[in-house]
Amino acid sequence: MRYSLMNSGRRVEADFSEENIREIFLPLLRRLTALRRQKGGRVLALLAAPPAAGKSTLAALLERLSREDDALDDVTALGMDGFHYPRAWLRTHFTPEGAPLLAAKGAPETFDLPRLRAAVERVAAGEDCPWPAYDRTLHDPVEGALRATGPVALVEGNYLLLDAPHWRDLRQLADFTVFVGAEPELLRRRLIARHVAGGRSPEDAAAFVEASDLANARLCLERALPADLRLALLPDGSYTKCP
Repeated sequence: MRYSLMNSGRRVEADFSEENIREIFLPLLRRLTALRRQKGGRVLALLAAPPAAGKSTLAALLERLSREDDALDDVTALGMDGFHYPRAWLRTHFTPEGAPLLAAKGAPETFDLPRLRAAVERVAAGEDCPWPAYDRTLHDPVEGALRATGPVALVEGNYLLLDAPHWRDLRQLADFTVFVGAEPELLRRRLIARHVAGGRSPEDAAAFVEASDLANARLCLERALPADLRLALLPDGSYTKCP
């Protein structure tokens, strides 16, 4: 089935199989609804996945599906990317090797983790609060572009289940967690295609992916905390449950 979804401020056309919707996504939404009713307050779910595993589009789909069925609690999808440090900050702060952090954008150290943690705490507490979005045209966060509202908040991002100091604290705030994995070679192909679609040459795209994106993807895959639901992205773009 084809869906027209909003992803990082842009409308995208995405295909999802009826089998995935019936056997994975709707049961997930029913589970979140049951958790919310049992808890009696907002449920916070974390959706973690490496770059190019389709997490932002999947979060948008789950939001859409939740609002099409009166038996489901509404989901509000919120992206972690709004907590990137601005480009101006990244230009003036450096890696231990002396390179500007802008060259490492997308790595864990290029996110404002204390601010993300504070925002996630507010969402977990049930507050109606502003949330930043990431503008892929400006390549910078936009403050207060979104709001955390409603009974189920679904926060998606690369490092939400990263087993590393301070990052792992986010897991303790969640009522439910989802991790999406994929084979590194599949992610490499998808990352290159994404950069080519954004205007890079195939050669430049491949070089950038090897130097930056793929290292971040491997970090997500190799150092993920256990999740309540684990999925794998397949080469045809569908998903399967993992043991």
